[in-house]
Amino acid sequence: MEKLLDQWMERSGRRLAQRLSRRGFVAKLGVLLVGGTALPLLPVARAAADSARPEPDATTPEGDPESCDYWRHCAIDGFACSCCGGTQTACPPGAELSAVTWIGTCRNPADDRNYVISYNDCCAKSPCGRCICNRNEGDRPMYQPAKSNDINWCQSASSNMYHCTLAVVLGEA
Repeated sequence: MEKLLDQWMERSGRRLAQRLSRRGFVAKLGVLLVGGTALPLLPVARAAADSARPEPDATTPEGDPESCDYWRHCAIDGFACSCCGGTQTACPPGAELSAVTWIGTCRNPADDRNYVISYNDCCAKSPCGRCICNRNEGDRPMYQPAKSNDINWCQSASSNMYHCTLAVVLGEA
């Protein structure tokens, strides 16, 4: 049995050596290593469990969440989910949360502090059509996509159809 295993390993090793060169192997290994180190540098915030965090202002709402003047909407571009059957932190029934987001920093007038807001798009339903807001405070040109609200962030969802946008408080800036 041991001899058969040795012969099989030898044949497999020789076949592999005939098909692959050392330079090709080193080149592919280099691409893998460089590509792997560049992956964390992608300029997007992943919205895995951010909506499950408690919000600093959950007990005292400041203003009307259905208004474009609501303090969390300082960098929103789209329909506020609070007008579309959802809340500031949860998509309406039947909508799917996009895996990527854009962020903004908004000042809460109640405590006069700045908070980082994650704008999460809810996807897979037709556009809501109510409470359209287009506030671009702090919006950056497209060379900084994580801070731009002009991208269809639903491309990471099962359907790229946009429905509405959440405004989730991530924490104090």
